[in-house]
Amino acid sequence: MRARDLLHPRPEGLYCPPGDFFIDPVRPVGRALVTHGHSDHARAGHGSVLATRETLDIMALRYGEGFAGATQATALGETIDVNGVSVTFHPAGHVLGSAQIAVEHGGIRIVASGDYKRRRDSTCTPFEPVACDVFITEATFGLPVFRHPPDTEEIGRLLKSVKQFPQSAHLVGAYALGKAQRVMKLLREAGFEKPIHIHGALAKLSSYYQSRGIDLGDLQPATLETGAKGDFAGAIVIGPPSAFVDRWARRFPEPISCFASGWMRIRQRAKQRGVELPLIISDHSDWDELTETILETGASEVWVTHGREEALVRWCELVGIAARPLHLVGYEDEGD
Repeated sequence: MRARDLLHPRPEGLYCPPGDFFIDPVRPVGRALVTHGHSDHARAGHGSVLATRETLDIMALRYGEGFAGATQATALGETIDVNGVSVTFHPAGHVLGSAQIAVEHGGIRIVASGDYKRRRDSTCTPFEPVACDVFITEATFGLPVFRHPPDTEEIGRLLKSVKQFPQSAHLVGAYALGKAQRVMKLLREAGFEKPIHIHGALAKLSSYYQSRGIDLGDLQPATLETGAKGDFAGAIVIGPPSAFVDRWARRFPEPISCFASGWMRIRQRAKQRGVELPLIISDHSDWDELTETILETGASEVWVTHGREEALVRWCELVGIAARPLHLVGYEDEGD
């Protein structure tokens, strides 16, 4: 069997003909295997969804209980037979519940990474390299310019600014699933014990993280309805990036705009967004981590998807690994 006979791209997403299923399809299909809960990978309307318990719970929180015709939860490391194809979910280290999906049939093992990171993150299970014949890797930050600094240093910069400007509220833009909770946890690990104020859009997901044993400390709603504007002097307020471009953000005292994202490596992006304190904190692997992971898998062939595909394909060719871009469409950078 050839690798492309086991998995290949279709308009709906990556398709496995022997198992008759798709991985992270971008439109409704009969059977979907989902790597994680970000909306560009986890969509409603499928006939059935196989995913980790956390991913299924997150999809229910985002889309409602009836987001699919049927659901099946799998544990990390558990092998499931899908129409004669062996499927195993392995930790991806991206967000809570995220997984790589290993597909094995006819003597070939292909691992679809989904989104992944290699940095320590106590809000999710760490990434585990999986030996395979073909590795399908994301390439969100697949350019040599992207080398993420330690997240502890970035949080240290935030806390230093809070100390320097006690009259200001620091407004931290962070994506609602994964990034926001990681920033909260990093603040707690750095010794920040005051309440963290959060936008209402983060409440359900943050409560779910806490229900799974991830202690985020005292989270308070970021509302001015029950107090004075000055009550938020020195506060850290976390919300989705979109919340800080409307009038809601201007209610806070002398607000300092922050954004936690791997894209903050690019100064022009920070400037375009009006970000005063860019925090380079990413839930995706940087260039060095992408290339190191490819080597760790031992894959003889690499397929590159949703990101800066050409540079990573070229790097693979230079080190003697066959590689090609998949040109899958419909994937964004929600969890960057």
